[in-house]
Amino acid sequence: MAKIANSDSAKKRTASKEERQRQLIRATIRSVAKHGLSDTTMATVSSEAGLSQGIINLHFQSKERLLVETLRHIAEEYRLAWEKALSGAGTAPAEKLTALVAVDFRKAVCDRNKLAVWFAFWAQSKSRPTYRKICAERDKAYRREIVNVCEDLIRQGGYKNVEAETVGASLSAMTAGCWLDLLIRPRSMSREQARQICMSY
Repeated sequence: MAKIANSDSAKKRTASKEERQRQLIRATIRSVAKHGLSDTTMATVSSEAGLSQGIINLHFQSKERLLVETLRHIAEEYRLAWEKALSGAGTAPAEKLTALVAVDFRKAVCDRNKLAVWFAFWAQSKSRPTYRKICAERDKAYRREIVNVCEDLIRQGGYKNVEAETVGASLSAMTAGCWLDLLIRPRSMSREQARQICMSY
């Protein structure tokens, strides 16, 4: 048992730079979900990660840089998730739209801690240009794909008086509303219910 414990300790000490940064980012996500952005500190992240504050300073230098990298991480994670879902969908526009809607409510994306982090950063984006830029880039790329798929679907179905931009904006707003419901009243809203609501629309 002592050898196993020593082996685990050695692994903890010798984690690669990338592994350590991912560990600290995951701890930051948990801290922001628990305490909010303003009350997340190096100490709260240190406690969540089970690492010293010196390790955090070594990798991120400041709380602000740690928060920015955390936001970038979940934005990139989300982009990769919907791009993979889109590439794995069929060629029909309806299949692509179904895949894009479904990815928003997968467990890896629709995690309560991550939702709390998204809303925390969105709330601060007006006064923080860096947050606003990262959130805007994430929203813009996803919205463009939604609109492109809706344009194909409208063309294929010969639908009259339906604007792809309006449909895309409405669907994005509905998704955000479902995410908020999942965050603040998880007992009365499930990921599957939220997905069905968006699919019904």
